Amino acid sequence: MTAPPPSTLPPSNVEYGGDEISALVLDPGYSTTRAGFAGEDVPKSVVPSYYGTIPSGTSSSDRKYLFGDNSIHTPLPSISIGNPMSKDGTVEDWDTATNLWEYAITSRLTSAKPGNPLTNGLNDASNDLSVEMEGVEEQEKPLEENPLLMTETGWNAGKNREKGIEIAMENWGCPAYWLARSGVLAAFSAGKPTALVIDIGASNISVTPVHDGLMLKKGVIRSPLAGNFISSQLRLLFSTTQPSINLTPHYLIASKTAVDAGSPSQATYRTFPPSTAPSQSFRYLQEERVLTEFKESVVQVWPGPGRLAGHTQQGGTNEDVAKAQPGRSFEMPDGWNQMFGVERYRAVEGVFDAKMALSDAANPPPSQSQTLPNMIQSSLSQVDVDIRPHLLANVVVTGGSSLLLQFNERLNHELMALYPAPKVKVTAPGNTAERRFASWIGGSILASLGTFHQMWISKKEYEEHGAGIVEKRCK
Repeated sequence: MTAPPPSTLPPSNVEYGGDEISALVLDPGYSTTRAGFAGEDVPKSVVPSYYGTIPSGTSSSDRKYLFGDNSIHTPLPSISIGNPMSKDGTVEDWDTATNLWEYAITSRLTSAKPGNPLTNGLNDASNDLSVEMEGVEEQEKPLEENPLLMTETGWNAGKNREKGIEIAMENWGCPAYWLARSGVLAAFSAGKPTALVIDIGASNISVTPVHDGLMLKKGVIRSPLAGNFISSQLRLLFSTTQPSINLTPHYLIASKTAVDAGSPSQATYRTFPPSTAPSQSFRYLQEERVLTEFKESVVQVWPGPGRLAGHTQQGGTNEDVAKAQPGRSFEMPDGWNQMFGVERYRAVEGVFDAKMALSDAANPPPSQSQTLPNMIQSSLSQVDVDIRPHLLANVVVTGGSSLLLQFNERLNHELMALYPAPKVKVTAPGNTAERRFASWIGGSILASLGTFHQMWISKKEYEEHGAGIVEKRCK
């Protein structure tokens, strides 16, 4: 009996991630790494992309790696903090990134790789056991049953794309793999095949035009004026205020006494012996947590119309209008507290207007071309004239830093000023999870579609064609 032609054979569920097996979606970013099962609403595992290291042996180069919220925010002796991602949102340290991603997946979603039974303390030393267990480490890999969909930035280099599939196939033993652009997935999560995706993350703002589900690469523009830039603006604001505002993280405070607004703090500070004190990088990360809290509760974007430095129709300045708004109070970890008035608008104004950005020797002023309105203009100027109105009618806002108060109102005013004729519609989910995890949610939708199963790059194809297949298949 002749075998049926290959095209009529049903695809192997294991190979193509059928309904019986849940695909995993991994969305790495500079601030957090998101992982979860396809088909779910939000990622089950959200871990910081930062990692800690502490001394683990006699040699200074022997260091133990720590992952996850609980580990990296504890002031352990001589702890230092690093990040495997570079400032442009691509991977810099592949070995650590692999371990971090594996932790994100195995800590919450799947079981971890089995350890060597000879060293787990449950078995007596026996030569028979060591013979039987030879090669088990190589055989059992953490994702042998789960296809993996991974996200990447629109400017990811070819060698990085190949490295991603190598890790999935070689280190984790994935049966199938797919690499998708985060801008395209954010558009999918908003239900739009054509969109202008504005992603404001921790290290980068990116503007990505997407047309019929494909990223228009020449129109992808990015700039560093994102969440970390706003944090550095706040540091400059605190240091230049008279009197200057001290930024003391929580772990250095032993106790504090309530004081009146503007009065000096009355706190007892914790001290650490110099030989085992947490490093400066640990302190910097803890200060960032305080700044994040400040951004969430105080910082506000001037909503428009016009810029903060501009004038109102009545002849006054927008700054005077901002000063008339009620202030917002904030208490630092050491108990010092104050009402913040117009200052709370200044920290973000540099994202829209380079002239308003604070600067010093360590933080040079940004160029006007790095501001969000200019990025949108240069992105749209790179795409076909006919599709520009479609993109402006489908502007999708995503990224954790886009949750700043009144950000969308300001973006809408800026777009209307730039493009008065075409219809401009800004889509930004009110649900914070949908805004923060848009790329992951788009990946979750895509990987759970029945029609997507034929798209996966299977292990067999990887073995036949090598890592270069990802460049050919994942456009």
